[in-house]
Amino acid sequence: MRALLVCPEFPLSFWSFRKACGLRGSKTVNPPLGLLTVAALLPAAWELRLADLNTRSLTEEDWQWADLVLISAMYIQREGLLALVREAKLRGKTVIAGGPHPTSLPEAVLEAGCDFVVRGEGENTIPLLLEAMTHGRTGIIENDEKPDLTTSPIPRFDLLQLNDYATVTIQTSRGCPFDCEFCDVVNLFGRLPRYKTPEQVIAELETLYRLGARGSVFICDDNFIGSKKQARAFLQELTPWLRSRGEPYRFLTQASVNLGQDPEMIDLMTAANLREVFIGIESPDEKVLQTSHKYHNIKNPLLESLYTLKKNGMEVIGSFIIGLDGETKGAGERICAFIEQTDIPVTMLGVLQAAPHTRLWHRLEKEGRLRPDVGDDAGTFSALNYEPDRPEAEIMQEYVEAWDYLYEPSRYLARAYRYYLAMRPARQAQPAAAGDAWPKDHAPDQRLTWRRMWIEIKAFFQILWWQGLRPPYRRQVWAQLLGMWRQNPTRFRQYFVTCVEGEDLFDMRKIVREKATNIIKERQIQVPAATSLCGAALPDRLAEASREPSSFSASQDS
Repeated sequence: MRALLVCPEFPLSFWSFRKACGLRGSKTVNPPLGLLTVAALLPAAWELRLADLNTRSLTEEDWQWADLVLISAMYIQREGLLALVREAKLRGKTVIAGGPHPTSLPEAVLEAGCDFVVRGEGENTIPLLLEAMTHGRTGIIENDEKPDLTTSPIPRFDLLQLNDYATVTIQTSRGCPFDCEFCDVVNLFGRLPRYKTPEQVIAELETLYRLGARGSVFICDDNFIGSKKQARAFLQELTPWLRSRGEPYRFLTQASVNLGQDPEMIDLMTAANLREVFIGIESPDEKVLQTSHKYHNIKNPLLESLYTLKKNGMEVIGSFIIGLDGETKGAGERICAFIEQTDIPVTMLGVLQAAPHTRLWHRLEKEGRLRPDVGDDAGTFSALNYEPDRPEAEIMQEYVEAWDYLYEPSRYLARAYRYYLAMRPARQAQPAAAGDAWPKDHAPDQRLTWRRMWIEIKAFFQILWWQGLRPPYRRQVWAQLLGMWRQNPTRFRQYFVTCVEGEDLFDMRKIVREKATNIIKERQIQVPAATSLCGAALPDRLAEASREPSSFSASQDS
């Protein structure tokens, strides 16, 4: 059997970072880990071929080669998924679809002609699929039980062209103990986190190491510290393995904000080169957090937690949502003030989408507030797929103005500068500062291939051209580069990478405005003249307002 595994193209979103990928010599950010795991679960006798449409196009030879087409897709890939199913059926191929979108909304995929829709996780659904194929049955294949991840195989990383990706991806757990109303993690993976053993994960990293992968690794857990006991056990195994290999990897992951109340855990993570976390902050308004059941963001003081993370060397990417129930006018302004106060440079700001079969989805459906005809891609630029509890024009205006404010280049670069200056020196510099040499077996592997060296040199001069020579804020760029080099040189590289990422976000400001304007026209939303989308960004007085005390600066109980 020849199986073609296809990942549909992701439309442009906050996570695309196309300019940054290009500067790094990559084609996209992350590989399709789900498909790689499925590949490892398929019969060893099958011939497999991966077609990630984010790195290459499908060819006629691919279609002719394949007996079977397997497609995995998230909500944002919906249109690409359905188009691929139809194309494969026109060519007479047997088609299997799985992943978050087919799991939650199988009907649309079946209507497009799909032979098998796999709902659930591969470890305990692939055997059912193979059995159904043997007996000639088609339709939905599902298993409601959550599999034991200690049975999960090493993903087929060998199917990848590693240079195509800015970051490789692994997973140590699935599920999250929290139950935020709008989040689909519980629907897909449950509230009881399940874990691979530390030995399993180290074996995956060893496989990547032997394949030649180096650099950034995304640990795509739903919440890395869902069980701190499990996280500690893994980190205690990871750190010596990294040191024995010359520290070939640096890691980023997703975690809840209570990480900021645990300096010991932060130290364990940074000791293992896990130094960047994506955190769902969502809103600085306590009422909004209560309505969304995000109680851990109330119980754990936000400003204090985020300050502790920054001070102790952890980079934070924040997530904020506009349009949550209970929100009042000025939410976008309050979010911007909060971000200025915490200095977080990179933040994902989106309008709320009710993901299928979340608690929010079912509540809105019961209240008659779901809009079934919009928001299907659940991406950065979707129209609201629900009736909000405040004026929709107000939400869209605040969303656009917040993007304009946060990603005005000079303001973004100033936040990044403040953020990295406030960090303690990087761990590698600390023994030298104490008068001790960094142990030889702990020395980071600094070897660069000629290809990597050339890519980094080109990227350095390209970003200097984009930011240091052309724009009106070029003097600020040079002053901050020099200041970072003098005052916190061990954080210079991280700061510079954040400057590079800014180029994508500066462009995204314009795209957000265009998309929002189109949505307003399509939906015929009445925007008062006083809140025209052609207006200016939020006023600079927010910079002062953001320095005022916040109700989240002291501990509160849920």
